[in-house]
Amino acid sequence: MEENMTNNRRSKPEYQIKIAKERIEILFSEAEKRSKKDEYGLQRRYVRLAKLIGMRYNVKIPTALKRKYCKHCYTFLFPKSKSRTKKGIVTIKCFNCGRKIRYPTR
Repeated sequence: MEENMTNNRRSKPEYQIKIAKERIEILFSEAEKRSKKDEYGLQRRYVRLAKLIGMRYNVKIPTALKRKYCKHCYTFLFPKSKSRTKKGIVTIKCFNCGRKIRYPTR
């Protein structure tokens, strides 16, 4: 068991971190599949679980996945709501809470 541990005593073993990353990706793919109107609750649940797994195992959610949900209400965002501004910033409006999420583009 000692060879699976990293240098820090508080960190998780590598196999647990690997499983956590896989589960985060699976939860986001399941959230993408739930596009019906009555399944928005499941989408939010999957996104929230992915975020909790990331916090529990100290795993960063990849940037591509991080931009797919609203950080305020955990609603999964769809790409049809994007709009570009003049300054190279993409603005997405959450259809659930109405907040705007902005991130730069290159």
